[in-house]
Amino acid sequence: MSFETGILGKKIGMTQVFNPSGELVGVTAIEVGPCVVVAKRTVEKDGYVALQLGFDEKPERKAKRPEMGHFNKAGVAPTRHLREFRVSDEVAAQYEVGQQLDASVLAMGMKVDISSKSKGLGFTGVMKRYGFRGAKATHGVHEVYRHGGSLGQNMTPGRVMKGKKMAGHKGNKKITVQNVEVVRVFAADNMIFVRGPIPGGKHNLVTILPAVKVKK
Repeated sequence: MSFETGILGKKIGMTQVFNPSGELVGVTAIEVGPCVVVAKRTVEKDGYVALQLGFDEKPERKAKRPEMGHFNKAGVAPTRHLREFRVSDEVAAQYEVGQQLDASVLAMGMKVDISSKSKGLGFTGVMKRYGFRGAKATHGVHEVYRHGGSLGQNMTPGRVMKGKKMAGHKGNKKITVQNVEVVRVFAADNMIFVRGPIPGGKHNLVTILPAVKVKK
């Protein structure tokens, strides 16, 4: 079965492997699935076609009643994560509620797009957040040499414009890395190695999709 939908996983960490040409490559280990099809969206009922996948089982005592009703309707165990993936009618017809997807849908050499939430770095200034140069630290310059400088206008429009680069919360945002190569697939262990780093810390939820802009 070809990889035409998405799949969920968990970042494990980084290591190194040798590729067939003998080159040492840094890779990220991702635990992929198993994901279970919890629901199918149809044009007639929902206005679009999609598969809803659940990942990472959790005890029933930790699931709320509305959640348990949703999972019981599908006849599957409750999961910590639910995500929908838009697919075509042909792809949706290949799957049924309760069917599982695992690392076997991926293959070595395949290019994928990986999305995850980056590490949160808390409140940071403009020098760390955006790479501002800052003011001179000598020759009588005022004390706030890490300040962002002028923020707006005095008269017109007399306010700080939207999108102004200022100090604030750094990180903790969804980041997508495109055209990531799958270096190894361990289907029996639901584990894959992908080339290079991916956003986020260990045990972060990872979304894997077919590559949109494959380099030829």
